[in-house]
Amino acid sequence: MAKGFDLEHAPGHLIRRAHQRSVAIFMEETAEFDITPVQFAILNALIERPGEDQVTLAGRVAFDAATSGSVIGRLEAKGLIRRAADAADKRRKLLWVTPLGEQLAQQMRRTVRRVQNRIVNGLDRDEREQLIALLHKLVLHADDAP
Repeated sequence: MAKGFDLEHAPGHLIRRAHQRSVAIFMEETAEFDITPVQFAILNALIERPGEDQVTLAGRVAFDAATSGSVIGRLEAKGLIRRAADAADKRRKLLWVTPLGEQLAQQMRRTVRRVQNRIVNGLDRDEREQLIALLHKLVLHADDAP
């Protein structure tokens, strides 16, 4: 009889489960803010680089450029970011965090640090560093596959 696929040792399955856990912890800890992990990433990326265009921003936060428009629209509707057409190219949309958005991101940072610690709470310091290094390596070389 053929044995089933070994999900317990499949990297893709384990990464998906870790991602589910990560998002669940984030949403639990940050429920009062009504912000998703991607929205938090967008706010922080724009605080670092105000006036960035929508397509470049999507690439920086590793989010699909087409889908990012709806996420940006929700942040804009909440008054957390401002979007304007580029004077040089009206098709290009530039983005800025509003004072309200910056205040919210600041308020969330301590909670999000706690989220990050909860995500890896079963690992010791060396294991945490190793996990981060391996995830960086995986992400960095994601497009190197034949």
